[in-house]
Amino acid sequence: MHNDLGELAAFAMVAEERSFTRAAVRLGISQSALSHSMRGLEKRLGLQLLARTTRSVSPTAAGSTLLRELAPALERIERALAETRKQKETPSGRIRLIIPRTATKAVLLPKLARFTRDYPEIVLEVTSSNDPVDLVAGEYDAGVQLGEFIQRDMIAVRVTRELRLAVVGSPKYFESHSIPKHPQDLKDHACIGFRFSNGLYRWEFEKGRTSLTVSPQGPVSFDDPELVTQAVLDGVGIGTAMEDSLEGLIAKGRLVQVLKDWCPSFPGYFLYYPSRKNQPAALAALIACLRLD
Repeated sequence: MHNDLGELAAFAMVAEERSFTRAAVRLGISQSALSHSMRGLEKRLGLQLLARTTRSVSPTAAGSTLLRELAPALERIERALAETRKQKETPSGRIRLIIPRTATKAVLLPKLARFTRDYPEIVLEVTSSNDPVDLVAGEYDAGVQLGEFIQRDMIAVRVTRELRLAVVGSPKYFESHSIPKHPQDLKDHACIGFRFSNGLYRWEFEKGRTSLTVSPQGPVSFDDPELVTQAVLDGVGIGTAMEDSLEGLIAKGRLVQVLKDWCPSFPGYFLYYPSRKNQPAALAALIACLRLD
């Protein structure tokens, strides 16, 4: 099929030029190679496509019939190839991006208006997911995820500064529950879980040389961090979220942060993608826009 497509394109060129010599020049091959290719095509089809004399070349009736169907198809292929080549040079086309909702609000949305103004020919298809994914299997061009969840064979570009998890409860909740001083105290509290598709996130704590994890035990878990925060605000129990996203609520006294000295910072979010080779201009533009200055 690969050879047929090349030979069919060569046949169309010969028919258009009515000359093997001129067609060979346009195709960048020798006249003898072109003649051999046409004889091979005719042999496989069992039909003569080109009538040849020492002075001229023209399509036969069979060749003309083939050409009527072939010419529009070749034009469509050429347009598709031109559009594809354009994506290498000009930021255009679609980018399929998978990103956690928290990162969408913190990383993408603040820069989205400027990005769409600067690159009106790019269309972002954004999928929200907290789970680490295989970009290639999922047919995504890029993703944003916490550094610890990114596979080693990916190229990663930092898009946030270091982050920290905050453990919080509402003043209403702490009216009837003691404030935990140590992560082990959480066993006596209603803990609101955050859930990935493969299970609950285990709360990780570290202080000095001591590291430990706690499996949250409580009345409810969510796969959306905003719902965790809302349940905490409603006094359901203690929950966790990115400290940056809770700063305003903590400053206003709507949430009480606890175990702060047990919550170290971690690298934060990175934009990641499979390869630098033949990178589309649209993806390069998105990387440049989201990269942490």
